[in-house]
Amino acid sequence: MAQQLQSINLVAPAFKGINTEDSPLAQDPSFAEIADNAVIDKRGRIAARKGHSVLTTTKTVLGTDSIRAIKEFRDDGGNTKIFSVGNNKIISGTTTLVDETPASYTITADNWKLVTFNDKIYFFQRGYEPLVYDNAGGSVVKLSTVSGAAGVTGAMYGNEVLAAYGRLWTADFTTNKSTVYWSDLLIGHDWSGGTSGSIDISKVWPDGYDEIVSLAAHNGLLIIFGKHSIVVYKGAEAPATMTLSDTVAGIGCVDRDTVQYTGTDVLFLSHTGLKSFSRAIQEKSMPISSLSGNITKDIISALQTENTFFRSAYSPEEGFYLLTFVGQDNTYCFDVRGTTENGSYRVTRWPSTGFTAYTRLEDGTFYIGTSKGISEYTGYQDNGLGYRFKYYSPSLTFGDSSRVKILKKLKPTLVGANNATVFLKWAYDFQGTYSTAEFTVGDQITGFFGESEYTTVEFTGGALTNQRSLNATGYGTSVVVGLEAEIDGSQLSLQEINVMALIGKLL
Repeated sequence: MAQQLQSINLVAPAFKGINTEDSPLAQDPSFAEIADNAVIDKRGRIAARKGHSVLTTTKTVLGTDSIRAIKEFRDDGGNTKIFSVGNNKIISGTTTLVDETPASYTITADNWKLVTFNDKIYFFQRGYEPLVYDNAGGSVVKLSTVSGAAGVTGAMYGNEVLAAYGRLWTADFTTNKSTVYWSDLLIGHDWSGGTSGSIDISKVWPDGYDEIVSLAAHNGLLIIFGKHSIVVYKGAEAPATMTLSDTVAGIGCVDRDTVQYTGTDVLFLSHTGLKSFSRAIQEKSMPISSLSGNITKDIISALQTENTFFRSAYSPEEGFYLLTFVGQDNTYCFDVRGTTENGSYRVTRWPSTGFTAYTRLEDGTFYIGTSKGISEYTGYQDNGLGYRFKYYSPSLTFGDSSRVKILKKLKPTLVGANNATVFLKWAYDFQGTYSTAEFTVGDQITGFFGESEYTTVEFTGGALTNQRSLNATGYGTSVVVGLEAEIDGSQLSLQEINVMALIGKLL
């Protein structure tokens, strides 16, 4: 005989982000099986990500290509200029993109890294003479043409460049993967005079041969990321006398463009997931825990199939680290404000966005590069169009996987979602076909203190809460509950879903 009606109250569903590692039947319902176009908001709720508003109106120089990198240049006088690269060109501007490529300088690849240093912005790419711009000169020029330039030869045309400790550092050359060069103090165009120099670390790699992928600076250390190991030097403020401080074997960096500073740490992508430099140093014994431990297999699979390039970004304002597999048009959004019990960041996914580059401006504005030019991360539309928010729970068994569950009602509580059409979905026993109940959130009017509508509507401090109760059908031993909504101009947060079911007989 059927038992009394029971409920699972999914408070702050997906609070812990996606988990594709653990068994679906054994998962904490605070995880999600799917969380697409979502973030974890400041109140710990799964919410729709912001959209992007395209700033570019004239993109002739970009053609049909995409922006591959963006960087804000700001000098000591407060002058600013936005640079980007794409379509084998050096580009400036946001609304109108302008070709800044030096005359008689041929570019056939767009894997540039841009850094600012001592009132200049530098452009480095393997096999290409570095470029430089400052406001005094007013144009992008070859580094060797700068007055006083020295040592600018093909030997130091590196793929990686770092501005740190009063110098430029470069590595990852076409025929040399174990040497780091540094410029003279405060002189980014002098690579053979003064206190410039180089170091060959080919004998230092802990596992024998490796190749430099990226450089980073942290707490007075020079961090050299290889493909499969890490080498750390201390005393980098005076590189001629810096000494080996530490090495880490068995963990390296996949790509230069996955390295990001969070202020207190350095994040990077290894072959087994997202890592923290501080944690890597502390936990040198293998296996080292991963910040992406809840989606490790997904990350490894994406690494094996990525054949284009990677992009990443960190935003303290939004509280996330973005990691984009550009060839797969798939972005993982890691919430850096806290970790789950296993030390992993909470993570959601942004599929099919077309995002190909990022940068954070000094004032916190977040820019995105696409095939349409440069956009700002803002609002709740993608260039005037809606996008689909998705949440699906792990399999819910109500504490007993052997008994039949008969769903009776689903009661979602949403915050915001003005005028949105919402689809509540459920399926039993891992079936791929979902039943659907649809409803539309009306045009909610928010009441504010001191305004005339305060007396006629609910007084709130912002977006209104919307609660619904929908009838459900079917039965099975486990059930997955999902919610999808078209985000088209209004924010949406999922506060909770109350799942009501009858518990039936044993199977």
